[in-house]
Amino acid sequence: MPAAKAEAAVQVAALYRFTAFADPEALRAPLLAACEVAGVRGTLLLAREGINGTIAGEAEALAAVLEHIRALPGCAELEVKFSSAPEMPFHRTKVRVKREIVTMGEPDIDPTLAVGHYVDPHDWNALIADPDTLVIDTRNDYEVAVGSFAGAVDPQTPSFRDFPAWFRTHREELLAGKKKVAMFCTGGIRCEKSTSFLRAEGVDAVYHLKGGILKYLEQVPESESLWQGECFVFDERVTVRHGLGQGTFQLCRACRRPLDVAALAHPDFEDGVSCPACIDERTPEQRAGYAERQRQEALAKARGELRVGAVRSPKE
Repeated sequence: MPAAKAEAAVQVAALYRFTAFADPEALRAPLLAACEVAGVRGTLLLAREGINGTIAGEAEALAAVLEHIRALPGCAELEVKFSSAPEMPFHRTKVRVKREIVTMGEPDIDPTLAVGHYVDPHDWNALIADPDTLVIDTRNDYEVAVGSFAGAVDPQTPSFRDFPAWFRTHREELLAGKKKVAMFCTGGIRCEKSTSFLRAEGVDAVYHLKGGILKYLEQVPESESLWQGECFVFDERVTVRHGLGQGTFQLCRACRRPLDVAALAHPDFEDGVSCPACIDERTPEQRAGYAERQRQEALAKARGELRVGAVRSPKE
């Protein structure tokens, strides 16, 4: 009997496009239906400023959904970064309408009008190694803790909406002796807004990594890389490494922070209940609720059922 064919890895597509949607709510239901029919899971955000999200599924299924998205107004040149996962990294499909597709809280910032200069991943090392360049990591503090470029400034902000206030507060000390500003984020979308914001603040020599960290880790050989650590991603893979292979971190199911080997071995870590970072942020009652949820999920798994809250794909 011939050997069973190995199951192909799940394809993952991270995407965004800044474009004007007159009525994003009208786009939501047809987009959700396209995902469900194709058996694609993940989260997509729609707003008047465009679309953003990460979805996963079989290659043909993803292609069908991406075709649907590219047919939306202004989305023909949709930015997509592909990677793979050993298993489906999402439990359900969500299409939501939001005020912004990436929340900065600066209503006058429009990336379709002005952004920084795009820098190809293969040219990035030379730019950030230049002593005249200020390098800023625009991501949240828990993402930066997992990995970043050597020498990059960490704003230590818990949310992207804190970035404008941080820059305005520290502007003089940040720009002192610098001629250029280079910024980066996971897939590029936050830099569309952060570079647009700096341009609006009067900083013209602004650059950002095209395709973000994901494209850099995909294209730049590890032997030439200036990246240190792993890259946090917003799905069940938690982190990825050079070549976009799955990383070594796991997720705290209570606070959604990434946990390394040391945190997983810490006495305050209890799977699904707490970790060293959130043990003092939750009440005993909350942790008891998490423990019950974890017990129910363990029972469901033992019975071969879906994880609590998950939705089965029509193709399963």
